[in-house]
Amino acid sequence: MNRLFLFSCLLALPLSQSVAQDGSKSLASTLEVYVFPAGGQAADQQSQDEAECYGWAVDNTGSDPFELQKQNEAAKAQAEQQVAQTQSATQGAGARGAVKGAAAGALIGEVTGGDAGESAAIGAAAVGIASRRRARSANQQAQQQAQQQTAVSEQATAEQVGNFKKAFSVCLEAKEYMVKS
Repeated sequence: MNRLFLFSCLLALPLSQSVAQDGSKSLASTLEVYVFPAGGQAADQQSQDEAECYGWAVDNTGSDPFELQKQNEAAKAQAEQQVAQTQSATQGAGARGAVKGAAAGALIGEVTGGDAGESAAIGAAAVGIASRRRARSANQQAQQQAQQQTAVSEQATAEQVGNFKKAFSVCLEAKEYMVKS
C-alpha cells in the first residue's frame, strides 16, 4: 500500500469525526487556511486532497502543527511547574533566616555581655528580611526565565507552523485550488 494513501486514510478518519461533530470545519479551516475549489472539485475530493497535502507538508517540513501545539502546551506547563517549585523551595526562606539570625544574635549578645533576647530579636529581623528579599529575587528570576523560554518556544512554533502552511498551500495550489492563509 502507498504510505501516503494509508496516512491519508488514518488522518481522514479522526478528521471526519471532528467535522461531523462541529458541523463544517475542514482540515484547512482548522489550520486557518482558506481553500476554494477552483477546478470544481467536490467536497469529498477536497477533503481527500487536503489530507494528502497535509501528509505531504508534514513529510516535507518535518512539522505537524497539531503535534507542535501539544509540545508547546507541554513546554508551558513545564515552565509553570518550575516556577511553582522555585516558589515552594524559597517560601520558608524568611523563617529559616530568622531562626538563624536569632541564634547568631543571641550568641553575639551573650559574648558581648548584652541582652541576648534583644540581640536575638534584632538578628532574627535582619536575617529574616534579607532571606525574604533573596527568595523574592529568586522567584522573580525564575518567572522571567520561564517567560523567556515560553516566548522562544512560541516563536519557534509559529515559524514551523508558517512553513507548514506554505507547504500545505503549495500542494493544494498544485491540485487546482485557490488558497489563502
